[in-house]
Amino acid sequence: MRLLFVTLTGQGHITPTLALVAELVRRGHQVDYATEHPVGTGTAWVELPPLQPHVPLTANPLAGWLRHYFHALRATYPVLLEHCTRERPDGIVYDSTNWPARLVAEKLGIPAVRTIPNFASSAAFPLYDQMTAGVDTTELETECARFAARHGVQLDFQGTLDVPEPLNLVFLPRDFQPAADSFDDRFRFIGPLLGDREHREEWTPRGKPVLFISLGTIFTDVAFYRRCIEAFEDTEWHVAMTIGGTRLSHVPANFDVRPRFPQVAVLKQASAFITHAGMNSTMEALTYGVPLVASPMTPEQKANADRVVELGLGERVNPGDDLRAAVERARTKDLSWMRAVIRDSGGAAKGADEIENYLGGAPGVQRAL
Repeated sequence: MRLLFVTLTGQGHITPTLALVAELVRRGHQVDYATEHPVGTGTAWVELPPLQPHVPLTANPLAGWLRHYFHALRATYPVLLEHCTRERPDGIVYDSTNWPARLVAEKLGIPAVRTIPNFASSAAFPLYDQMTAGVDTTELETECARFAARHGVQLDFQGTLDVPEPLNLVFLPRDFQPAADSFDDRFRFIGPLLGDREHREEWTPRGKPVLFISLGTIFTDVAFYRRCIEAFEDTEWHVAMTIGGTRLSHVPANFDVRPRFPQVAVLKQASAFITHAGMNSTMEALTYGVPLVASPMTPEQKANADRVVELGLGERVNPGDDLRAAVERARTKDLSWMRAVIRDSGGAAKGADEIENYLGGAPGVQRAL
């Protein structure tokens, strides 16, 4: 089959798909990938208009981000429509945040699969309602109506957030999903997808135990980094700390501070992980049984952190909490059961099976297996 993957941007959204793409290519399928930058999987790249780096500051940061992201995504619709009209794929596999791909699939009658790199949302667990509570969506509803009229499609604000497909691949184990019983067979929980990164990435610590500290690829917080230094300077810990493009005036001898680390390689050797609790980082840590100390920044990350605590997989800290005490409490957690659940979730092989089985039964699709 010829497939088109669509994920505009965001390592937490792109990275989990790469192992799935690699598995599909290994099975002989042709995969094009539409995104902001080439993803380096050996597939053909379909270039999408870039997401501008600066989000307008507003009284409500989430409202500002939603408007910013909507404006970026609407520019991808004509690019995807032109590409799929010219080189029609047998199926479109798109990230749940990338609603233009859904509209293109509907307009051209192409079967679609949705990938979800975070919690799935249902009536019993209305994640998006929780995230957008208090956000005035009037302006975005107007923008959606204008876009729909211009392109002859149906779109409202809810349609930019959560519209299930006949097949939805969720990149986490069912046991980690809140209200898991509320999801029907359209949702397949296939667990984290690390691919060959665990074999390709290397890092050697200067000593052990290893404490990894990272707030992900988007956020930086100098005050938080200084707080970590105060908590763990001259302790038994060898601390690997990611700080992005920021600079620190003082780095203790037991700290290894870099703009970024090969995260999987560090987590394989870590005894604890202080994290923003992005889902990608959370899943990678749980894959290796590393207890988390979560310091979330966004509503989605707070939901992840709450689930970590609920399942006994780590701790959550607020500003002013004792980081050392939280790390010591986290070290006592037994994560072996979650590691076993993840191993049994299927990963990229199960995801590829699901795509083949679904698209192989779709009208007009010729299977090439």
